[in-house]
Formats: sequence, structure tokens, C-alpha cells
Amino acid sequence: MPPSRRRVETRRRLHEAALAVFAAEGFGRASVEQVCERAGFTRGAFYSNFASLDELFLAMWADRSNTLLEDLRRALEAADTADLTTARDVVELVDAAVGVDDAWYRVTAEFTAHALRTPGLREVVAQREDAIAGTLTPVLVSFLRRVGREVADPRALALALVAVHDGTTVQCLVEPDDPAARRRRLDLFEAVVLAYTTPGGDA
Repeated sequence: MPPSRRRVETRRRLHEAALAVFAAEGFGRASVEQVCERAGFTRGAFYSNFASLDELFLAMWADRSNTLLEDLRRALEAADTADLTTARDVVELVDAAVGVDDAWYRVTAEFTAHALRTPGLREVVAQREDAIAGTLTPVLVSFLRRVGREVADPRALALALVAVHDGTTVQCLVEPDDPAARRRRLDLFEAVVLAYTTPGGDA
């Protein structure tokens, strides 16, 4: 049986509360009580949906990741691509769609560290990387082909761009008012795109 509408709404509110609490307090310092208070629920409501904060963390992570990836896919597919003429144009378009989210980065960074310390959770991190690559790859390859670049190994390019995104996000968050930080991010994205592609395509 599918979950009731009330149960779906309860879990949604717990996910939102968990994201806010984990971002503000850190997963290691967060408590069930803090999440319940933020969501406006009792401990009973929490434990009728999740056995632990670990389980809530994983559910929230999966739900939020899937939503962000779907939003990214839609944004890229709906983007105005009329002015795409260079690899830099593609980089700037994709970067604008991906964006830099302070709260989400703090949660994902801590989750990654938690997963690396916890047997069985590393696969979750690997699945995230594959999901991002799978979402980015078809649209990215299409955009690059339009500007005259062919991609020999789309998955390798997507994973390299994920690595650049994760690394440069820290710099952009540490220096939010420094345009040089964003410029360096775009420069590195462009360098990776050029390194993983060759001239060709439709342009």
C-alpha cells in the first residue's frame, strides 16, 4: 500500500527540518528533539517514521538529491541555448543551473565524511556521483556538440566536473563577495571541458 497523504506530509516536514538542523548544528551534534521541535512534531511522530537520525539522514539525503537532480535536468533542458557558441558559454550556462547552495553543501560534505567512516555507506556516495553524472551527461554532451566539441568519455567528463564543483564550491562559500573566486571556478570548469573533449561536432 502506498503511504497515506498525512504520512507523506509528515516525512516531508521532517526532511525539511532535518536539513535545517543538520546544516546549522552538524549531524554529529543534532538530536531527535531538535528535529522534532523544528518540524513541530513529537518524538512519537519521529519514531513512527524513522528508527534513528541515521535513517532520517539517508532518507532526507536521497529525497533532496533526487529533487535537486530533477530540477537541474529540467533547468538545463529549458535553458535558452540560442547564444551557445563556445565551451565557455556551455560552462557558464551549466554553472548557473547548478548554483552554489551553502546549507546543502554543509550537509553533503558532512554526510560524505560520515559515510567514509561508516561501513556500507560508501556505496551511497558512489551512487550520488553516478546519479549526478547520469543527469548531467546527456544534456552536457548535446550542448558541447552544438559548440563543436566531441566527448570521448562522457561519464569521465561528468565525474571530473562534479569534482571541480565540489572543490570550488568551498572557495565560493568562503569568499562569497569575491568575483575572482567565481571566475576561477569557471576557468577550471572550462579547462576540464577542453581537456576531456576534442574539436568536432556540428559547429
